[in-house]
Amino acid sequence: MPALVPARLRGLARRRADRAAAARLAEREAMARIQSELADALPDEDVRDDLADCLDFYETGSKPRCEEREYLDLVQEALDRAERGG
Repeated sequence: MPALVPARLRGLARRRADRAAAARLAEREAMARIQSELADALPDEDVRDDLADCLDFYETGSKPRCEEREYLDLVQEALDRAERGG
């Protein structure tokens, strides 16, 4: 019977790794969907792979005030959705 214990442990470890891989894939898919939706909402903008960079590298005053507010709000909303998981 001791020979079965390592196999059971390997099976548990494999299932845990599979669940983690599935979670990472779901997270990447959700981020891709969010970025795609943001790119559709802001067709004239270069939406970066890292949405936080969109905010970090944004130059205040580079757009008219109403467009700037809309841009910043949409990017922040996308970041918030990404943090919540999509």
